[in-house]
Amino acid sequence: MIHNQEVNQDLLSRGISFIMDTDGTQFIPWGDLRSDDIVIIPAFGTTLEIEEMLMRKGIEVQKYNTTCPFVEKVWNRTEKLGGENYSIIIHGKPKHEETRATFSHSSHNGHSVIVRDMVDAQRLADFITGKKSKEEFYIEFDGNYSPGFDPDRDLQRVGVVNQTTMLATETQAIADFFRQVMVEQYGADNIIHHFADTRDTLCYATNDNQQATYSLLGTDADLAVVVGGYNSSNTSHIVELCEQKYPTYFINSDTEIKSKEEIHHFNYPLKEKRIAKDFLPKKNLVKIILTSGASCPDTLVDKVMLRLLEFFEPSRKLEDVLEEIGAN
Repeated sequence: MIHNQEVNQDLLSRGISFIMDTDGTQFIPWGDLRSDDIVIIPAFGTTLEIEEMLMRKGIEVQKYNTTCPFVEKVWNRTEKLGGENYSIIIHGKPKHEETRATFSHSSHNGHSVIVRDMVDAQRLADFITGKKSKEEFYIEFDGNYSPGFDPDRDLQRVGVVNQTTMLATETQAIADFFRQVMVEQYGADNIIHHFADTRDTLCYATNDNQQATYSLLGTDADLAVVVGGYNSSNTSHIVELCEQKYPTYFINSDTEIKSKEEIHHFNYPLKEKRIAKDFLPKKNLVKIILTSGASCPDTLVDKVMLRLLEFFEPSRKLEDVLEEIGAN
């Protein structure tokens, strides 16, 4: 449903089955579904192809559709861009469920291509400026462009949308980059005919978390603990931000904190679990940054906070601290 193991495990315990995992591995064959089955569309949406297949089976799609409104906002933006004959550049992770869903909807509305990061954006710019050939485009962006995409024709008018959980600053930098490329290619006076000045499509929950994390980076802390699903894109970006300044531990629940001396955490770049010893400094006053991904329930963050407080005695009661904060 969302990229959080604890939430998904809770749903499994209540009898809900998953049709596929986050990598697209099929658990329940489509052929096993019947018209009276309830199929819940997850928060990051699904492809038009899957929706149409479910409807052909007589399964109600919209009644149990939990697609995030901000994801749908991106889809609406692609429809507008396509209607105005702009090609759509999607900033996202090509294998991410939301990006796959957005690409499906976007390709229905107009010519579309996915860029993973600024490096991909710079590679794509070489086809806008004619530095590279059409044949090279089909090799370099294999699997990440819509059917019939012609780089010579379809990169003359572009607009940028994003996977809503990507870093806002990175999406804005990519949009600004393509705008400048178009200015250099066609001139500032003609930019309106070649670049759609779309506003950022990042969801407010992701944006709030990222902005709060930027604020936290001004804190002189000893370490950071980030709570969230290991396959959560927006949580991984928060981890990357914290790692710029602090020893950072990415965990999915309070159970990963085994003791004052040991924490089991996830190394996102290497995609592997690790064990850290003596992760808490041996001093009386320890300052810890505690934050989470947008898809992480507050109850999980609370549990992590209370677990960490167990290692510091005497500590003030949580209720007293909250009351003091409320009074101020």
